[in-house]
Amino acid sequence: MSELMVGIKNLRYLIEDRDRHGNPRLYVRAPGQKKIRIREIPGTPEFNAAYEDAMAGIARTKPDKAAPAAPAVVKGSFRALCIAYYASGEFKGLDQSTRNWRQRALDKIAEKRGDDKVSVIEPKHIRILRDELVDTPGAANARLKALKALFVWAVGAGESRFNPAREIKLIRYSSSGHHSWTLDEVTKFEERHPIGSKARLACAIMLYTACRREDVVRLGKQHIRGGRIRFIQAKNEDREPIQIDIPVHPDLAEVIDKTPSGHLTFMVTEYGKPFTANGFGNWFRDRCDEAGLPNCSAHGLRKATAARLAERGAGPYEIMSITGHQSLEEVERYTKAAEKIALSNRAMARLGKAKPRTK
Repeated sequence: MSELMVGIKNLRYLIEDRDRHGNPRLYVRAPGQKKIRIREIPGTPEFNAAYEDAMAGIARTKPDKAAPAAPAVVKGSFRALCIAYYASGEFKGLDQSTRNWRQRALDKIAEKRGDDKVSVIEPKHIRILRDELVDTPGAANARLKALKALFVWAVGAGESRFNPAREIKLIRYSSSGHHSWTLDEVTKFEERHPIGSKARLACAIMLYTACRREDVVRLGKQHIRGGRIRFIQAKNEDREPIQIDIPVHPDLAEVIDKTPSGHLTFMVTEYGKPFTANGFGNWFRDRCDEAGLPNCSAHGLRKATAARLAERGAGPYEIMSITGHQSLEEVERYTKAAEKIALSNRAMARLGKAKPRTK
C-alpha cells in the first residue's frame, strides 16, 4: 500500500492501481460503472468532492496544470490534526455516514483556518466556529460535535494538551425534524406516481420497510426470500450491525412484481447506475415536488411508518423490530403521541351526549 492510501483505504470502492511507470493512482470502481480516477490529494476538500462525484458516476476532467496546488500541510496546524484524525483507527472504525459528515464539517473549517496552530485554539475560538452557523442551528451543532470528537481523539493521542471544545454547549432549538407523511400525502404521491414507476417503487419500499435512504439504494431482489426481506442496515454496520428480517407486505410485493427491474438494486439512476444516498434523496425530493408535496422527504416516510404502527396499537418492541431502533427512548415519541390520541378519544367518550336541562 502506498502513502496515497494512508487514512483512506476504507473508503467504499476506492482502489489503488499503478501506471506503466509504477506510479500509484487512485480510482473508484463502484458496481455497475467504469473505473473513475481521482487525481486530487487525499485529505483535502477537493479529494472528498471528487470521491463523491466518482461514487455518483461523474468523472472529472484532468485538472489544468495552472490550477493552484493543494495547500501545504503545516505541522501542528488544524489541517494536520484533521488529516491525522482521518488516518486514525478510531475514525476509520466509525460508520461511513458518520465519517462523511464529520469530515465535511472539519474540512469546511480547514478551508479558512487550516493553518491555525492547534496549541493556541481556546474555547472562545470553538464558540466562534459554532456561532458562525447560528442561523442554522442543526449545522452549528453538527460542526461542534465534529470538533468535540476531533479533540477527544487528539487529547488521547497526545496531539493536543487539552480539549477546547469540551465545555462548549450545543445550541438549544426547537425542531420537529423531518415532516411525517400523512395518509392523504401518501395517497397524493401514489396518484401522481402509479404502480410501475420507479418513484412508486421507492415510496413503497420505504413505507413498508421503514428503511433509510442509505438502505433503499442497496436493496434488490436478492434480499427477498421466502416472503421476507432481509438486510443489514447501513447505519452503524461497521460497529453494531443491525439485521432486519421482516415479512414483505402484500402491497410492497405487488409494486415490486409490477415494476421493471433488471439491475442488482431496485433503485438506479437514469443511466442505470446505483444511486448514492444523497443522490437518491435529491431525486426523491424532486418526485415529491412533482406530486405537489414540498414538505415531504424520504426520511419522513420512515417516521410515518413508525407513527402509524404506534397509532394502530404496535408496542415499542414491535416497532423496533421493523425500524431497527436499539433503544426504547428512540421510539418513545411515536408511542407517546399514539397514546395521547387514544387517551383523548376515551376521555371525550366519557362526556357522552349532553342531557337536556330540566325546568
